[in-house]
Amino acid sequence: MKPAGYQKLHFGPSRTEFHVGVDVDRMRRERAERMRAVMRERNIPALLVTGADNVRYLTGFWWGEFSLQVGYALFFAESETVLFAPAGSLQQMPDQAPWIKDWRPAISWLGGVAPASAIDQLSTQFAGQIRDELAARSLLDEPLAVSEIDQAGMAALHAAGIETVPGLPLLLESSTIKTQDEVSCIAMAASLSTVGYEATRTALRPGSKQVPIATMARRAMEDAGAEIGSARLLSGPLSYQRGISGGDRIVEHGDLAYLLTCGTSYMGYTACLYRQYVVGRAPTGEEKGMYSKLTDRLDHAISLLRPGSSTADVAAVLASAEDMGYASEAECFSIELGHGIGLVNVGSRAIHYNPPTITRSWSLEHPEEIKAGMVIAIEGIEGEHRTGGVRLENLVVVTEDGPRLLDHYPRDEMIQVG
Repeated sequence: MKPAGYQKLHFGPSRTEFHVGVDVDRMRRERAERMRAVMRERNIPALLVTGADNVRYLTGFWWGEFSLQVGYALFFAESETVLFAPAGSLQQMPDQAPWIKDWRPAISWLGGVAPASAIDQLSTQFAGQIRDELAARSLLDEPLAVSEIDQAGMAALHAAGIETVPGLPLLLESSTIKTQDEVSCIAMAASLSTVGYEATRTALRPGSKQVPIATMARRAMEDAGAEIGSARLLSGPLSYQRGISGGDRIVEHGDLAYLLTCGTSYMGYTACLYRQYVVGRAPTGEEKGMYSKLTDRLDHAISLLRPGSSTADVAAVLASAEDMGYASEAECFSIELGHGIGLVNVGSRAIHYNPPTITRSWSLEHPEEIKAGMVIAIEGIEGEHRTGGVRLENLVVVTEDGPRLLDHYPRDEMIQVG
């Protein structure tokens, strides 16, 4: 059974005063309220977070992350957030982000580029900043949750007598269920990806090169309103197994090829999508069968993305290592899986993976509950080594009535081009 689509967006990526598209004030408020509820439930009064996208999730403030830990936020369950901003943003942003009341200069050692003696001094100053803010709120005897702070920063916090607990689980728990506006942001990233897929459909032909086609798709998405456009084209023998590191190959007549727009973002929320092309000819019966096998399997997996089911239920219908001809799940990990998608970002990656994860590597033995409000990307592949393969990925929002596709570009058949 083919999955149903989610209601299409009635607005575009630009904002106007005469209708509400993404209500950014509501989204910012609801994200913070959700995190505070998680912290209260866990008896954690304060959370120290770095990483531009994670700080954005908590506060609505973002900066160009040219180096790790040049900005950070101290987020409280019961008090106003303190924002430690990098130079430039510190001067430019307070009057542009008036919902943030307390601004401080961030202390950075550029991820370890500074001399060791300077890192010792700077990290001590950094820990002193945090200690002073905690002391001002009578929280020195309470645990501080910390996420993405480096080893030098953690050592300095401990030396300052601050008890720390892991903060990443709180971020991931908070971000698992998406608000109405967050779902709209992801749907917009999917809509913007449509621009990249259609640009590729019109330009891809025998003799094209992979990198210029992907560059064109990326620029088209950014011209249409993507905050960041991201695209990669893989073709021919690089299309199975997913040859992500493939170079600027010339596309040949008859190639199978797919474009991924993973990392294309709108208000920080990233898409994770693939679409399949066949270049210069119609697909063969064997290729049609291969693609039907893939879509049928993913349709089955998507049908199970409903409240009350588990990641184990979904993982059980994904292709196993044995099905793919591998000796272990580790050999084919991530080639076929499902994963949450959103704004919270572990390790400043281009694609923002959120819970839950659906993989035969661990979901069968360590299942997670599927809940309404989750947004899950689910992907799979079929093919033959050094010949070619077919790939598909969709974005699915879990509703009380079952799964709904957020992306609307054709997926039922391979797209003939050139």
